[in-house]
Amino acid sequence: MNIAIFHDYIGAIGGGEKLVFTLAQGLGADVITTDLDADSINKMGFDNVKIISLGETVKMSPLKQISASWKFARCDFSKDYDFFIFSGNWAPFAAKKHKPNLYYCHTPVRAFYDLYESFLRRQSTLSILPFKIWVTIHRYAYEKYLNHVDKIIANSSNVKQRIRKFLNRESDVIYPPIDVSKFRYIKCDDFWLSVNRLYPEKRIELQIESFKKLPQERLMIVGGIAEADHASSYYRKIVKNLPDNVELLGTISENELIELYSNCKGFLITARDEDFGMTPVEAMASGKAVVGVDEGGCLETVVDDITGFLVHPESQKIVEAINVVSSNPSKYKKKCTEQAQMFNIDKFLEKMRKQIELL
Repeated sequence: MNIAIFHDYIGAIGGGEKLVFTLAQGLGADVITTDLDADSINKMGFDNVKIISLGETVKMSPLKQISASWKFARCDFSKDYDFFIFSGNWAPFAAKKHKPNLYYCHTPVRAFYDLYESFLRRQSTLSILPFKIWVTIHRYAYEKYLNHVDKIIANSSNVKQRIRKFLNRESDVIYPPIDVSKFRYIKCDDFWLSVNRLYPEKRIELQIESFKKLPQERLMIVGGIAEADHASSYYRKIVKNLPDNVELLGTISENELIELYSNCKGFLITARDEDFGMTPVEAMASGKAVVGVDEGGCLETVVDDITGFLVHPESQKIVEAINVVSSNPSKYKKKCTEQAQMFNIDKFLEKMRKQIELL
């Protein structure tokens, strides 16, 4: 069976991109996208996957999102493949012409639904009205094209609830795949690790605030900058307030990331109501405890007081949890590696194949 996977764009390395390429390798599928960053693909180690680009998008929000949606809606690969999978926010605009299909949903578009007010507050006086108009029109189109999706797979129970609430659709849950075999425990060095794209929903400022209170600790933050205007301005604010014990490493190779996981003291994640979050599982696969917030996907991956700690998103609570882990970081190794096995690639691919067979 010839399978194509549509994904919004391949830019900064993130969980969604890792999932798409893992799925493509496992199913022998091609990837169809818009923007294409070859360097990111090489760093992920997926340069053996065939990728088709529909062309570059406009590099300005919301024109970027609109142009991506338009490209997916206009394309036609219906005669080239037997089955289609959509990943991301705008790829499902290809659903009308490409059947049978399923949508692996990382989340309904957050700017349209649960984070609408948050996105609205970021707008300048001049951009508030255009933002409202864009959301109203694009949300309507998004929901219209989703009517052509045969089946929705949610990446977590958290996202399943959002799909039911905002889209009035049911979905099955299949957790994202983690290649746990790639990760290993070497030692607990003198630094903590954080891995995330640098944009507001990740609450990097909370991590920085916490480590200002932990001068004896170090934090290394891995992650690229999203192209959205609000993400760029957010990044500039972060750089201005960076203490000496926090270092931004930017985008690095997969091997470099694995090395950091292997040697860090522990892992920190502060994302707001994270859809699922693959990075805590990668950290646990490396035998490292996770300090995360008590919301979103972390509730489904981290076992509180066993593989780390789930705390309220406040700097003092984070500081207290980090101090507990730092007092004996190696004690979490066994339970962490056991927990990570729940999310291995084989389980993911087996469940996805069954879903495809059902359609």
